[in-house]
Amino acid sequence: MSTTTSHTPPESEGHSEGATAGPGTRPVRLIQNEATTEIPVHLLFRDDPDPVKVPLRPAVVARRQGTGEQPRLRRPAPVRRRPLPEVDPELAERPARVLPGAAGVFAGVCGVTGCLATTWWAGLLPPLAARGLGLPPDPGGGLGPAQWAAYAGAGLLGAFGFGGLARGRTGRAWVLGLFGRYRGTVRRTGLLWVNPLVPRRRVDVRLRHWRSEAMPAADPDGLALRVVVLVVWRVRDTARALLAIDDHETYLRECVESALARVPVEPAGGTRGGATAAGAALTRLVAAEAAPVGVEVFSVRPVRVEYAPEVAGAMHRRRIAALDARQRASMLSSVVDSVEDTVTRLTMRGLVELDDYERKVLVRDLTVAFCSGRGEPV
Repeated sequence: MSTTTSHTPPESEGHSEGATAGPGTRPVRLIQNEATTEIPVHLLFRDDPDPVKVPLRPAVVARRQGTGEQPRLRRPAPVRRRPLPEVDPELAERPARVLPGAAGVFAGVCGVTGCLATTWWAGLLPPLAARGLGLPPDPGGGLGPAQWAAYAGAGLLGAFGFGGLARGRTGRAWVLGLFGRYRGTVRRTGLLWVNPLVPRRRVDVRLRHWRSEAMPAADPDGLALRVVVLVVWRVRDTARALLAIDDHETYLRECVESALARVPVEPAGGTRGGATAAGAALTRLVAAEAAPVGVEVFSVRPVRVEYAPEVAGAMHRRRIAALDARQRASMLSSVVDSVEDTVTRLTMRGLVELDDYERKVLVRDLTVAFCSGRGEPV
């Protein structure tokens, strides 16, 4: 009679002792009072004679609440924001040098007076005009080089004085530039004198609103929409609005279209905030993109949200079906409440004594009666 001896591998001795603790007992847990979110793979193959070595990551153990230890939280990846346009930092609005309008009027009057005096000096002033102005008799000097020089100087002075007069209005501004260089902005009101050699461009700096046409957008489920938005804005920095960009109104329009492509807009009657939440998100995006070019955006609000023509019919039928389902559910709840109230009153006051079968029959009859009275099919 031969005896066969089996050899147990050394790495499985501890495991066999725990497994042979009893025929009906469970093996002892390796980790107690812990919930593991990642389990090393080699623990699933501990009984194999030749386990495969797998490179493992450190196990992350999440403790239960109240044990004094919190799980390690992974930091979310940083969200990349859309880069904003870069503008020359030296290009910023500054006040231009202007004079009161009285200075221009005075210079113009001096030029006209000089022209009249030169005309009298040359002997070209009519005698009647000379007597009316109280001037001495005609000197009769004629037109010579001195008279022509006096004419030129007086004429330039008058043209320079009257040509630079401008009227500043509330809500309007002028941007001045010379030889391609920004010279300043005039926001003053009233009669002013501005250098007539400096070109000027008028800018509207009042609070303005723009109602767009139907623009393409999408709802939170990705369905195509047509959205009309109302944008309230104004020009804050006239230098950047006119010189840093070709057309600030076109740029604002494109910013609104870009924001609508990134922000989902929910139609009226939704449960995710509707047009209010979408308007807040649109305002933040458009204001951030328009600020570097001198445009200040106060609000971007959707005023009309409609589904695109290709999905409008299907969504209309879906809304009608959902509304009908809600009405039926509301009607059924009211009918059930009425039946329950009626049966409870009858039994609690002792007017009838019902067994289970009679109670079921009464409930059915009352349900049919209440539904028929509401005009709904049973």
